[in-house]
Amino acid sequence: MSLVLVTGGVRSGKSRFAEELAEQAGERVLYVATGQAWDEEMKQRIERHKERRPSQWGSVEVGERLCDYESVASGYGVVLIDCLSTWVSNRLMSVEEAQWRSQEHTEALLQELEAWLALVSRSPQKVIAVTSEVGLGGVAMNRLGRWFADVLGDVNQQTARQADAVYAVMAGIPWRIKG
Repeated sequence: MSLVLVTGGVRSGKSRFAEELAEQAGERVLYVATGQAWDEEMKQRIERHKERRPSQWGSVEVGERLCDYESVASGYGVVLIDCLSTWVSNRLMSVEEAQWRSQEHTEALLQELEAWLALVSRSPQKVIAVTSEVGLGGVAMNRLGRWFADVLGDVNQQTARQADAVYAVMAGIPWRIKG
């Protein structure tokens, strides 16, 4: 098992860098997409990501259950998850406003993360996970935004602790910060 975490700001080049790492591994790649097309702009963003990936890569879409790719992962040497922050968004967007910041929903999401990290630790594949860094900006102006930042911060920290290598990407330039 090998876990690599690639973090950075939105549009920092982190997905492109993670794709390069996957390509350099010289193994079959399974691309695990977490994005959901909530609107037309997101549909276009997803299409751009699809067009950029090599055609020989496998692909699977997961929504709220991060471990859902496990059944199709055998036969691949690399699993690329793009991205944890979108997965967190999917989970939080499915919660009714009255339940935002509820301990029950927060714990359920973190339990899913723990299940995924356990899956990764047992996996024979190299797993590359992309995420957005939330710790570089100000505090969000609404409850959902603050909840997202708090939960994603926990997700990123737990994933980085388990990762063998962590890269931060800024302006398209990757910096290895762990491993």
